Amino acid sequence: MTIGPTPTSSPASAFSLVGRTALVTGARRGIGAAIAAGYAAAGAHLILMTRDAAIEDTLEAIKQHGGPDPTVVLADFADPAAVEATAVELAQQHTIDIVVNNAGTIRRSPAATTATADWQHVIDVNLNSTWAVTRPLGAAMAERGRGKIVTIASLLSFQGGITVPAYTASKHAVAGLTRALANEWGPAGVQVNAIAPGYISTDNTAELRADPDRERTIRERIPAGRWGRPEDVVGAAVFLASPAADYVNGHVLAVDGGWLAR
Repeated sequence: MTIGPTPTSSPASAFSLVGRTALVTGARRGIGAAIAAGYAAAGAHLILMTRDAAIEDTLEAIKQHGGPDPTVVLADFADPAAVEATAVELAQQHTIDIVVNNAGTIRRSPAATTATADWQHVIDVNLNSTWAVTRPLGAAMAERGRGKIVTIASLLSFQGGITVPAYTASKHAVAGLTRALANEWGPAGVQVNAIAPGYISTDNTAELRADPDRERTIRERIPAGRWGRPEDVVGAAVFLASPAADYVNGHVLAVDGGWLAR
């Protein structure tokens, strides 16, 4: 007896998200906005969970691909309890097939001078709110026997970094959580994976790019010879959310221009 979804009929349909509802957190700009637009292009209906209601640019990018207007839900990712309450409500109101945990933040300071409040803020946004979204929505997927969860990890899921102890700890934890949930929910037909972007031109890396020496040092180590763009992450995000990835589970996929190979 065969267990699992029926293979798709063509390579093109294997990457289609038509008929799927996808929740994307932190979709106002950067990687989250790019993934939301990419999912719309692949045919998905979008639910955008965002801290800031000013997401006109994201909505306009999604509109270019037609389909229904996205549902916008406000959430403060520094308040995991409130985020979980919102996620529970969404699980009751919608059949969500895909979750993308993209919301994240970074605070840079040496470990010796990192304030406990800064540590807690980063852990709450990057890890605790990821858990708060994933637990209720993933449990609902497992009950239905189908679903995809994609969390944005980092190169610092593999490395230590410099002056970002809370961020590194949170991204290592995200990679571990991805594997743990893949083990639990894989038998129920839910694939749980992560993407580890390399050095991407977003707000989180603005400080690095503003330092000419640091920018050059980073760029020269990337085999691709350039910083990544948010759009560079979209293909991997569509793949992991699509039927093409039905047998991919518990994986952290680096999209880094070759950084880890160096």
